[in-house]
Amino acid sequence: MISPNQTIAAQWTPSVRRVLASLSLSMLLSSLGTSIANVGLPALALAFGASFQAVQWIVLAYLLAITTLIVSVGRLGDLIGRRRLLLVGIVVFTLASALCGLAPKLSLLIAARAVQGLGAAIMMALTMAFIGETVPKARTGSAMGLLGTMSAIGTALGPSLGGVLIGGFGWQAIFLINVPLGILTFVLAYLYLPADRRQPKTAGYGFDPLGTLLLALTLAAYALAMTLGRGSFGAFNVALLLAAVFAGGLFVFVEARVPSPLIRLAMFRDVSLCGSLAMNLFVSTVMMATLVVGPFYLSRGLGLNLAVVGGVMSIGPVISALSGFPAGRVVDRFAAPIIVIVGLIMMAAGCVALSVLPAVFGLAGYVAAIVILTPGYQLFQAANNTSVMLDLPSQQRG
Repeated sequence: MISPNQTIAAQWTPSVRRVLASLSLSMLLSSLGTSIANVGLPALALAFGASFQAVQWIVLAYLLAITTLIVSVGRLGDLIGRRRLLLVGIVVFTLASALCGLAPKLSLLIAARAVQGLGAAIMMALTMAFIGETVPKARTGSAMGLLGTMSAIGTALGPSLGGVLIGGFGWQAIFLINVPLGILTFVLAYLYLPADRRQPKTAGYGFDPLGTLLLALTLAAYALAMTLGRGSFGAFNVALLLAAVFAGGLFVFVEARVPSPLIRLAMFRDVSLCGSLAMNLFVSTVMMATLVVGPFYLSRGLGLNLAVVGGVMSIGPVISALSGFPAGRVVDRFAAPIIVIVGLIMMAAGCVALSVLPAVFGLAGYVAAIVILTPGYQLFQAANNTSVMLDLPSQQRG
């Protein structure tokens, strides 16, 4: 628990508020780019005369770019300067958004979405890393909670905003809306983010191109193995999965031997860090499962029409947006490890409720379970991310 004197000393100054405003917009843009395109897939299939299997790559290209590149760009930011690279990422995201809206062919749109995903990866990775540099330690939890809120707002806003834009201006508008938002984010980041501090070139200072390539291949092969096949898992999926395992093993082999590894394997000797990463993996799996299984249960299990399903599925992101910043304040008030446990207990209770209440109370039971589960997730994320960022040295936060 922090003392009153620490609280007074840790109040956000106007300069910190401006930094948080620019970082919050970066997080909002990257999460909005993930969710806003989903609602446009039917319109895009009609506009380009393509199948759903073809237009789904508009979403997959964006997500694959983020998945395969986010670790690498985070490391690159550690090396060349986070402010410099974040500004580049915002420019890349904004220009790619314009190219998406102007794309005359589906193939060009998919390519532009991959470039947009690169910009989003930079924004996501460095936004989180910047918190440890610019926010007082006693307020790190609040800052993490704020970023969680902005991410949830982007996720919740995407489908509704996308539907309005498509109805009023056509499918191009769901991409072009990012252009003015990107310009505003760039201006705020350019004006208010602190200048990069020169890092001393110690042993192990440098970029790891081979490790970057191997990690990208590993993650891409795994993601494609889990995505392709229209619901079936055939020989091609097995081959991709084996390729991911082989590339992953080769990545570990290389990282143990190169002078400047992309990921320092020695970090994983830290039991606390490994525990935080493992918990994040399991918790994220639970939350993603509710997003994937939820619509099927609501439509087939409870017999709801699609309009009601969409409304119910938006409850989670709305609660997440409302609870993110308060969760961060709770982390600042109490020790982060305690709040990690509280968040996990709430999530466990929410999962039990999901397995029991809907069968008894129907839709009301499902909503009640989500109301328990989602704030627990935000408490866990704010506390867990705060612990990781405070424990890591500055040169490894990206």
